[in-house]
Amino acid sequence: MANDYCIAAMDEQQARKIVNWDYEPPYSIYNMTDDPEDIQEMLDGTYFSVLSTEGELVGFFCYGQNAQVPGGRLQGLYIGDDVLDIGLGMRPDLTGKGKGLGFVQAGLAFGQATYAPSGFRLTVAAFNQRAFTLYTQAGFVRTTSFLNKNGETEREFIIMESTGESRCMSDKIEK
Repeated sequence: MANDYCIAAMDEQQARKIVNWDYEPPYSIYNMTDDPEDIQEMLDGTYFSVLSTEGELVGFFCYGQNAQVPGGRLQGLYIGDDVLDIGLGMRPDLTGKGKGLGFVQAGLAFGQATYAPSGFRLTVAAFNQRAFTLYTQAGFVRTTSFLNKNGETEREFIIMESTGESRCMSDKIEK
């Protein structure tokens, strides 16, 4: 459930923990480095830590340009002033355990309350069928795809959008 999380501004201690998370292949593309620039980006005001109700760090969200993949930005695919890009990460030991939908809903509810966009957009690696399915359940639809080159590696990414009418918003209205 979306209410199972507390979302707050990222602090340096949380950022340092997150950059050291180690995802197993093929999800290792999401591993970060503790490079000072990566830490600084996480502290620029666009990243938010996600804590469990017990105060345990379980993930993060980022909003805006930092949630975009450079290859898509270079191709001019991120258009629309009132659409909010969202990026996210869940602690590796918590992934694949059925907690994703509530986690995503929490980030959407926070993004809606904080930024009031007309819709949300996210970008997912095409191989990540687990995330693609989750985002579809959360109300996102595929809009386009593109290739992103990073060094010698070229990878396909899918852009998905939602009107902002996530299921967590609908659930709150129905109750």
